Order: sequence, then C-alpha cells, then structure tokens
Amino acid sequence: MSVWMSDVPGEKGGPMNESTIKIRLMKADDFDSVVRIDRKVLNASRTEYYQLKFEKLFSRDYLPVSLVAEDKDGAVVGFVMGELYMGEFGIFQEEASLDTIGVDPDFQHQGIGEQLINEFVDHLKTIGVQKINTLVDWNNSSLIHFFSANRFSPSKTINLERVL
Repeated sequence: MSVWMSDVPGEKGGPMNESTIKIRLMKADDFDSVVRIDRKVLNASRTEYYQLKFEKLFSRDYLPVSLVAEDKDGAVVGFVMGELYMGEFGIFQEEASLDTIGVDPDFQHQGIGEQLINEFVDHLKTIGVQKINTLVDWNNSSLIHFFSANRFSPSKTINLERVL
C-alpha cells in the first residue's frame, strides 16, 4: 500500500519538466532505486550500507520516517532516510536524524531535495519530533549550502574523532 504524502509541482510551483513529483513513505521495494540513485550521485556502490539500512529501517522496531520522491511515471528519483532517536529503556526522545539524502543527477536543481526535506520535517513534526540532526563533511560546501538553505544550522555539539 502506498501512502502519498503530497503531490509536489516543480520548484517555485512551476512545472518540472512537464511532470509532477509525488512524495511518499519509503518501502522495502524501493531498495534497488535507492542504491541506483546513490551510485549515480557518488560514482561508487554502497549496496552493503543500504542492505544494513533497509534491514534496520524496515524491522518491526522502527517507525517509518524515510521518504522517496517519484516522477509522473512512478520512478523513484530521490530519497531521504533517517530515524528517530530512542533514549534509555527505549523511551522516545523528541529528536531524529537525517542520515542520507539523494536525488538522481538527472533531476537535481529542480527543487526535489528541498521538497523531500520539507516533507520529512512535516512528517516528523506530526509524530512529535522537535529537532533533526545530520552530519556533513566539512569539505562538502555544496551539501553544507543545501542544508543551510533548508534552515539547518551548526549544532551545539561537535563531532570528534581519533585516528588509529
């Protein structure tokens, strides 16, 4: 069963290549499309990463929050993946993470990423989430700009690492 979240015209309300984008909850059947888009964006295969993500996201223990964007023909052209934070003893916290977003390069710069973010935010608000976190490579200025344009800002926490 498909749950349509919205029918979104192209950026700024105008036509997007004479088509309409539909945003819906991600299904397990979307695996191949997500992997295909990610491979086109990164020029590398992360199939194992997505196998683990899908296994986790579609287990009975997770509320569905990940979304896909479909074109007028029903082809998946973008996605956003995230999850809710669970606190101690499985108690729901009012925070979520956005850990992966991708838009097919043939459909980029048409407002699809922004629409995915907006629907993701709206969906999370309806289930009580008050803050969304994401991590971005410091050197990826285009992704930092994308998130900044979508009202993300630096958080009060700093991601530290230790090289071994």
